[in-house]
Amino acid sequence: MVASILLPLEPPALPVRDLVRCGELFGITEGTTRVTLSRMVSAGELEQGAEGYRLTGRMLARQQRQRRARHPQLQPWDGRWLLGVVVAERRRSVERAALRQTMAAARLAELRTGVWTRPDNLGAPSPALAAAAGQCLWMRGELADLAGQITAPAGSSDESLAARLWDLPGWAAEARRLVHELSATLPALVAGDTSALAPCFAVAASAVRHITADPLLPAALLPPGWPGDRIRAAYDEYEVAYGRL
Repeated sequence: MVASILLPLEPPALPVRDLVRCGELFGITEGTTRVTLSRMVSAGELEQGAEGYRLTGRMLARQQRQRRARHPQLQPWDGRWLLGVVVAERRRSVERAALRQTMAAARLAELRTGVWTRPDNLGAPSPALAAAAGQCLWMRGELADLAGQITAPAGSSDESLAARLWDLPGWAAEARRLVHELSATLPALVAGDTSALAPCFAVAASAVRHITADPLLPAALLPPGWPGDRIRAAYDEYEVAYGRL
């Protein structure tokens, strides 16, 4: 609750009295909220300052990821793909796991073990991807059509590769379901019904996680009726009503 109250704010900070009051709207006692704040400070997720408690560390990184996902700045796609091939040797398991998380967060998909790719339409790499880039050899290129000189596997096209790497129908179906649920929460929020906060909160948390998992592919590679823009607009509308309440 504390993180989700602060994540939409700029700067992501509130006085303790406001966070305590927010907790009370969710049926959380003042003591429990204060203990939570102390634990989040100890975990490096919050810091205290003149404006109260402020997100920091991984929570601040989460805010930046969500912001990029909700308002993506996509570049025109020229048909090229970005390819990262792991070349670092003798990596520890924790390093391998961290790289997988970083690649997934940057919306690259694993073509095969140690080979990550996506359409090159996201512009500059995220700070996390830039920090991990040293483990990989990076290339940009198009799928090759060798004019019959080599027999390519069936379905060797940009569209079929995207469909292989991402479950696009599954993501779209869940997005449409969440758009419906977000829209259904609006009347209660607009009416000022604080009893609706907790159930609406759960729907919103699912929605923002799903938005963050949007692969952000070029329009040419998406199925018809792709609901990416719709779920982002529905979440923005929800957040305005939620913030007012």
